[in-house]
Amino acid sequence: MGAGRRGGTRATTLLLVLQVLFVAVARAAVGGGGGEDAGESFLRLWSDGGEEADGQQEDVFKWDGEEDDDDDEEEGRIMMWGKGTGRPPTCRNVVNVDSFGAAGDGDADDTEAFSNAWKTACSLENAVFLVPAGRRYKVGASTFMGPCKPKMIIQIQGTIVAPEEPSEWDPRSPRLWLLFSGLAGARIQGGGVIDGSGSKWWANSCKINKSNPCKAAPTAVTIDSCRGVRVKGLRVQNAQQMHLTVYRSRSVRVTGVRIDAPEDSPNTDGIHVAESTAVTIQNCRIGTGDDCISIVNASFNIRMKNIDCGPGHGISIGSLGKGGTFAAVENVALDTARISRAQNGVRIKTWQGGAGYVRGVRFSNVVVDDVDHPIVIDQFYCDAAGGAPCRSSTASAVAVSGVAYRNISGTSRRADAIRFACSDAVPCTGIVLSDIDLRRSDDDGGGEVQTVCNCAVGFDYGCVRPAVDCLRSSTCGGAPDDHPDHDDDKEKEAAETTPAPILHTEL
Repeated sequence: MGAGRRGGTRATTLLLVLQVLFVAVARAAVGGGGGEDAGESFLRLWSDGGEEADGQQEDVFKWDGEEDDDDDEEEGRIMMWGKGTGRPPTCRNVVNVDSFGAAGDGDADDTEAFSNAWKTACSLENAVFLVPAGRRYKVGASTFMGPCKPKMIIQIQGTIVAPEEPSEWDPRSPRLWLLFSGLAGARIQGGGVIDGSGSKWWANSCKINKSNPCKAAPTAVTIDSCRGVRVKGLRVQNAQQMHLTVYRSRSVRVTGVRIDAPEDSPNTDGIHVAESTAVTIQNCRIGTGDDCISIVNASFNIRMKNIDCGPGHGISIGSLGKGGTFAAVENVALDTARISRAQNGVRIKTWQGGAGYVRGVRFSNVVVDDVDHPIVIDQFYCDAAGGAPCRSSTASAVAVSGVAYRNISGTSRRADAIRFACSDAVPCTGIVLSDIDLRRSDDDGGGEVQTVCNCAVGFDYGCVRPAVDCLRSSTCGGAPDDHPDHDDDKEKEAAETTPAPILHTEL
C-alpha cells in the first residue's frame, strides 16, 4: 500500500493542486490572524469547515460545564426515598414498581408489574417511575412508550436483569430489551444497574462458534425518537449485544455512565449513536468486546468528553456505506479520552462502494496505552458475515474530509501507529495533525512506529511523531492486503416493535 503507479499522472497533478491550496490557506491564516499562530488558525479553519456565518458550527464545539447542580438536591431526596430511609420528594408523584406487584427477587417475572407501573407514571404530572434500591428485578423485553407528562423521572436504583436464556426471549422483540421511546425532557438516572445477562447470547454468536448461524441479539437500552433526554449515573453491563443506543433522537445527554462487558464478548458496543443530532457523551467509563463508542449514519453534532475506553475496539465513526448505501456524519468532536488495551484508538471506517461523507471531525487530548493502531482511517473496511469473502468496489466511496488530530500521545502495539487507508476513487482530504507523540509499546520489542498512507492528503504542524510526510506524497496504490480487526457483525434488520421499526446499523 502507498506506492502504486496506477493513476500516477492524475494523482501527481491533484497533489500539486492541493499543496498550492494548503500553502494559500496557511498564508491567509497568518495574514489575518491578529497574532494567532498560523497552525492554530489553519486547524480551526479545517475544524469548523470555514462556516462561521450562523454560529452553529462554533457552538457545537463549546463544551458544557460539569453536570448542572440544579436538580441535585431533588435527586438526593428521591435516592433516599428509593432506599426507604427518606421522606417522599416534594411535589413529586412517586410510582414504585413494588406497588404494582414486582417481586424484586431476581427470579419472578416482573415484566407486567413494570408495564403497569409505567402506564400510571406516564399519565401523572411530575412523576417518578421508581425502581427501588436493594432489589433485583427480572424483566423481559419491554417498551416504555411516551409521550408522558412533563418532567418525567425514571429513577433506577436497584438492578434490572434480563432473562438468561435466549429461548425465553419474546420473538416479537428480537433486537430490543428496554426501549424508551417518544419521551421529551425525561431523566433516566439513579445509580442502579441494568444487566443484560448476555453470556448465553454470546456463546450462540457466529463470531464465537463459526458453526452457528448469525442471528440478531437485543440491545440492552435503546433511546428512540426522544428529545431532551438525560441519562445519568447508571451502570449497564453484560448486554446481549449493544449496551446503549441513541437512535432517531435529538439533544440527548449521557453522563457518568459505566458500561462493562468481557473483552471477548461479541458485538457488545458500549454507546451507539445513529440518526441522531446534538448528542453529548461525557464522563463515561466503557470497557467491552467491541467499540466503546460507535457513531453511524445520519449523526450530526456529536460531542464526547472525558471518556475512559478499554478494553474494546476504540472510539469509532462507522462503519458506513455497506452495500453501496449513502451515509452522512458531520461535526463530531472528542475532547479528552484515555484508551487502553484496545484494538484501535480513534477510528473512521467505511466500506468500499458506498457514498456520502464524513467531515468536520476533531479528536483531541487523547492518551492511548498499548493500542494496536492509535489513529486509523480505513476505507477498505470489511466484515462479511459467516466468513464470506468481501466484495470490493473501487468505483465510489464515502468521502472523508476535514479530520483533525491534536495532542494524541501514548503507545502502540503495532508498527503502523497511524494508518490512513483511503479509497483510490475518493481520497481522504484535509487530514490535519498537530502535537502527536506515539511510541512502540515496551513489551513489543521496541522499535520505531510509522505512518502508512494510501490516497490521503493533509497537513501537519508542531511536533508530530511518527512523521506524516506521506500525507504530502501519498499515491493511490490499491486496497491494503490486511484489514485490521474485521470486528463487527450486526445485520440491518428491523425489530418488530411499536411504533416503528428500529434499525440497528451495520457497524
